[in-house]
Amino acid sequence: MKRHFIASAIVALATLSCTTGEKLYEKHAIVPEGATLEEIIDIAARVTPTRNQLEWQQMELTAFLHYGINTYTDREWGNGKEEPTLFNPTAFDANQIVESLKAGGFKLIILTCKHHDGFCLWPSKFTEHSVKNSPYKGDIVKEISDACRKHGIKFGVYLSPWDRNAPSYGDSPEYNKYFINQLTELLTEYGEVSEVWFDGACGEGPNGKVQVYDWKAVTETIHRLQPEAVTAICGDDIRWVGNESGKGRESEWNVTPLAPKVYGNSEEIRKELKIDETSRDLGSRDLIANAKELFWYASETDVSIRPGWFYHESQNNYVRSLKNLVDIYFSSVGSNSSLLLNIPPTTEGKVHPTDSVRLKEFGDYLRNAFAEDFVKGGSRVKKINAGESVTYRIKDGTKINCVMLQENIAKGQRVEKFKVELLIDGQWITVGRGTTIGYKRLLRFSETTAEELRITIEESRRTAEILRTGLFMCPELGANSNNAKEYFSSSAWATPGNDGRRIFDNDIETVWRSKDMQPLTIDLTETKNIKGFAYVPAGKVNGEGTITKYRLYTSLDGETWEQDGGDREFENIRNNPTAQNIRFASARNVRFIKIEPTETTDNSGTYTVAEFGVIIK
Repeated sequence: MKRHFIASAIVALATLSCTTGEKLYEKHAIVPEGATLEEIIDIAARVTPTRNQLEWQQMELTAFLHYGINTYTDREWGNGKEEPTLFNPTAFDANQIVESLKAGGFKLIILTCKHHDGFCLWPSKFTEHSVKNSPYKGDIVKEISDACRKHGIKFGVYLSPWDRNAPSYGDSPEYNKYFINQLTELLTEYGEVSEVWFDGACGEGPNGKVQVYDWKAVTETIHRLQPEAVTAICGDDIRWVGNESGKGRESEWNVTPLAPKVYGNSEEIRKELKIDETSRDLGSRDLIANAKELFWYASETDVSIRPGWFYHESQNNYVRSLKNLVDIYFSSVGSNSSLLLNIPPTTEGKVHPTDSVRLKEFGDYLRNAFAEDFVKGGSRVKKINAGESVTYRIKDGTKINCVMLQENIAKGQRVEKFKVELLIDGQWITVGRGTTIGYKRLLRFSETTAEELRITIEESRRTAEILRTGLFMCPELGANSNNAKEYFSSSAWATPGNDGRRIFDNDIETVWRSKDMQPLTIDLTETKNIKGFAYVPAGKVNGEGTITKYRLYTSLDGETWEQDGGDREFENIRNNPTAQNIRFASARNVRFIKIEPTETTDNSGTYTVAEFGVIIK
């Protein structure tokens, strides 16, 4: 099968373990034709990460800085027509930003050097749409990268492939040359870059043609200029977990037949196996039974500390609570993923005080919760076959409520099912079960004391290597008030049809689906002074039909309607199908609201609504 990119990314490198004699496949393995299921499982157990991939996963916490022209237009997506003079931080402080993130425990920071609007945070010589033509004449990329080195934090870059300002966008060969020129600037002028992050955002250019990206050339450029960097999402090292809500999978496999997009046959493999980054299953026996190739392709879980990804003053009271952040840590890092938390700098050019305090609380919580391990001998590597157990003594009289398990992923990911038991008053009590372990698995249980801990590997691919077993006391936090819900709704509101009540039941699992693309009219039953509205899509939970573009109308009597803002778009809703909180320029008195969808994610002729609300604060 013909490959389309550099040898270091495509060859199934095999090494021999000096201790076990096992043949290991670094990053990629080709399944021999006619291989049985057991032979495929055996190969999957021996696919391992590269050194770069392993060191990246061991960092656990990466911060995202969404900062740019959108910060000053109060938008999530720009259109590329913004004047550079709008970018005007009044007190930019790279050290304050980096110090705030370091206090949260973050080991790497990724800066949005260019978002979809095309505005560059460095004085790129390939465009005039950059900081060099703003009142702020500095180089944001340089200041952040310098601050990272000063404070011992690794530095990464995000460069949007979609550029709504570049005249060449849509002229694929010409724009690809432009894109690689800008990428080269970032990779050669700012010291070591540890992660290069691309999403797959793509649109039409001025010529009406959809841009076709040359990921092969992009990946080659990165490996040549920054060989220590990992490439994420549209790269060949790290994949998107499949949502932007901070939740990993119950069974998260690092070894998957999902081919990175830089492979020439990626689309063919995905269509044949009917999988993509959002699929619930990316590594089970049933799935890989039909695999022709296997990849070490660990996941990254991205989520924002606020409802939006860029800073909006209106969201200052909606920063995630400490409990919510801790829950996200357990469902991402604690589920064999890596956490990428976005913290957007303000218009001043700093981390907002509320965000900064929350980051410090988060970092302190993790440092304190995992400071003392109450297992005796848990750091010694244990080799366990399926059906076997290992038992550990627990320090006398200690209270515990969390178990940590880690596989030696340098030798592959192998555990498929496990059980956790505690010996309490002479009786073995099951306190947790799980499927995959991988780099790290955290399970919480009710606070207790115990004499011994027993881990049973119920199912495994070859012999499992447990690198570490730990028991901890993670303080319980108060009720989760993550403050992410900006909107208000009422069951008294009215819509056509009885099933319209699903829109106001505060349950995103109950979804209303239209019969066609006719507008949805909502009667608030009384006049309210509102500042905006919220649309919660069904997302991946209950199918397609998510509204992407629409027109909005308001009325006091249900007969005379006023259109608000012309044609509108829910920005980034395809990748982030969560509550879309849309604020008006100013508050207004409204009784009736009408939404007229003009485009959905699947163009099926119908649309869905999980929840609807109005913003009154």
